[in-house]
Amino acid sequence: MTLLVPAVEPAEDGTILRVTPASAGWEYVGFEVLRLGESAVAERDAGEREVCIVVISGALNINSETASWTAVGGREDPWAGTPDAVYLPPGTSFSLRTSGGAETEVALCWAPARRGAAARLLPSSDVTPEIRGYGALERTIHPILMDDQEAESLLVCEVITPAGHWSSYPPHKHDRLEPPSETALEETYYHRLSPARGFGLQRVYSDDRTLDETLSFSDRDCVLVPRGYHTVSAPPGYDLYYLNVMAGPVRQWAVQNDPDHEWTLAR
Repeated sequence: MTLLVPAVEPAEDGTILRVTPASAGWEYVGFEVLRLGESAVAERDAGEREVCIVVISGALNINSETASWTAVGGREDPWAGTPDAVYLPPGTSFSLRTSGGAETEVALCWAPARRGAAARLLPSSDVTPEIRGYGALERTIHPILMDDQEAESLLVCEVITPAGHWSSYPPHKHDRLEPPSETALEETYYHRLSPARGFGLQRVYSDDRTLDETLSFSDRDCVLVPRGYHTVSAPPGYDLYYLNVMAGPVRQWAVQNDPDHEWTLAR
C-alpha cells in the first residue's frame, strides 16, 4: 500500500485529489479535494455514502434536492479562522459552485451510511477551537463533525500546527475495535503548508514494525493511515494545516498512545 497520495493538476471539475476505499485498500473512508475557479461546477451523488463538505478556502454555493446554501465558507486560507462545512446524508445529489469569484478549495469527506442524519450547515461559529498539548507539542483542533455531532460513520476535524511543533503527539493509534478504550478507524491527513514550498514529516508504524514508514509530504499531499501509531512534525519556518477524515465500524474516537512515548504528556 502507498501511504502518500499527491495532488495533481485540476481536472475539468476541479478535482486535484481522490482517495476511495478501493484505491486505499480499506473499507470506509473516501476523500476528495477540488479547486474550483470562477466558472467551475462540480457535481456528485452521495449514493450509499454520507458526505461532509469542508470549505478549506474561498466560498461556495452548495445546491441539493434536500437544501441549498449560498456563500458557504469565506476564509482566505486554512489558517484564517474556523471552517464552514455542510453535511449531506446518503442518496443526495449535489452541486458545488464558487461564490464571489475567487478560487475555492473544498474537501469532500465520505463514508458508508444507510440512513445518515439530517442535511445541515455546520457553521464556523459553532466550531470551538481546542488547544491540545503544551510547548512544542501545542496545536489547535477545529472539531467539525466529531462524535458529539450527528452522523452515521464520519468523523472530521482540522488541526493547525505552528512551525517547529509536533502534532498528533504522542504517537497514537486507533486500529482495534475494543471500545471504550480504542476504536478501529481508518484515517486520511490532507496537508497544507505555509509557505507552500515547505515540507512536513509523518511517521506511521505498528507495534511489531510490519508497518513502519516515515514520509516527507508537500503542500496538498494526503497521507493514509490504515493502522498503527502515527505522528506529524512541522519543520521550523513552515506552519502546518491538516484535515482529518476518519470512519470505521463504530463511530467513536478512542485512541491508544504509544506507551514508549506517553510519558511526554506529563509536564
